[in-house]
Amino acid sequence: MKYRCVRCGRSVYALNGFTCGCGGTLEVVHTFPEISLEVFEHRLSHMDGPFSSGVWRYKELIHPRIGTDSIVTRPEGNTNLYRRGGVSRYTGVERLQLKHEGENPTGSFKDRGMTVAVSEAVRSGASVVACASTGNTSASMAAYAAQAGLKAVVFIPEGEIAYGKLAQALAYGAQVIQVRGSFDDAMRIVKESSSELGFYVLNSLNPWRIEGQKSIVFEMLQQRSWEPPDWILVPAGNLGNTAAFGKALRELKQLGLIEKAPRIASIQAEGASPFYRLWRGKLNHLETVKPETVASAIKIGNPVSWVKALDAIRETDGVVERVSDTEIMNAKAIVDASGVGCEPASAASVAGAKKLREAGVIGLDEEVVCILTGNLLKDPENTVKYHLGEMASIDALYANRPVKVEPDVDSIERLLRQPNGQPVEAVVAGS
Repeated sequence: MKYRCVRCGRSVYALNGFTCGCGGTLEVVHTFPEISLEVFEHRLSHMDGPFSSGVWRYKELIHPRIGTDSIVTRPEGNTNLYRRGGVSRYTGVERLQLKHEGENPTGSFKDRGMTVAVSEAVRSGASVVACASTGNTSASMAAYAAQAGLKAVVFIPEGEIAYGKLAQALAYGAQVIQVRGSFDDAMRIVKESSSELGFYVLNSLNPWRIEGQKSIVFEMLQQRSWEPPDWILVPAGNLGNTAAFGKALRELKQLGLIEKAPRIASIQAEGASPFYRLWRGKLNHLETVKPETVASAIKIGNPVSWVKALDAIRETDGVVERVSDTEIMNAKAIVDASGVGCEPASAASVAGAKKLREAGVIGLDEEVVCILTGNLLKDPENTVKYHLGEMASIDALYANRPVKVEPDVDSIERLLRQPNGQPVEAVVAGS
């Protein structure tokens, strides 16, 4: 098995802290067997075992050499593609689909990378796994570690994790350590302590996480009968998905399984947009920022996968955009009201679609797939605050405020007869 440093290009044959001697991150280099799309179509009928997973269905593209006895799966993947008229009208993109990764077992896309990375941890004989997290990674790692019988240690930035995510890490039995600082401080501690304390690190600097996250693209294409859209829009925090999508498309083209790759648009929150600044300024190195955004899942100022992500944007003729917290929360309200629902960070992709369409970057007739990365219930506090009008910096255009009435039928009837008594779904986002 071989790994390649994305900075210096050196080949590495054993993982040691998941970075090259030059400090660059590593990626897995596969020697693929002969692959036919018919194999993946046949596996759609599997009801149990690893091939019922929307990740391990594509085993030959993700981890050809691992034995099925080492695979830890719930199963994950098999997430749906949705068309919603209200979301299309809001963004101005008529041919728009939503791929909802919040339908994974722990409620986010992280399960796709975690099943592969934890399986590799089992195969390599690890006993303790660790991660720094703003929430979703910790929830996923804790669940898969519990299933595999591994000790899980989670480092979180104190006071910067939504309860819906923290509850999962605690419930699945992980040891949770709160760091007085940001996610980037927590990540630094994990990297510095991994060798000394014997941690098998499961953040996205682990190249096997990226391999699992490639399956989002594989599954989306299979759902579309292997016809690529024009664009894939993805929320961007630590940039693991942007990196994974670029690698997935590159490998599919090399294998002759697709002819043309979609363009990738990586969407950051304005208050946490170092990758946008790098791309926009045509810089050679990423400058870290102190992140500040309501979208906690992408509240990252020093993303570890930026080199791989930049390659993905360049190779697909993609773009990087940023959107405000108001744009994120209003887009989320539209997605939620369509009956799909998502956490704030997920809605960055939809807000980005609207912004890029209005700027003419996305064409009127182009097909777009927006990735929703997490479940609505991952961050219920901010959802409620939005609809109650309690987010001071947010212009909540689509708030669905509850109304107080007297406890009698006449009062309720008068309320329901008011023309403005309709829910936001009927007014704005009806499909």
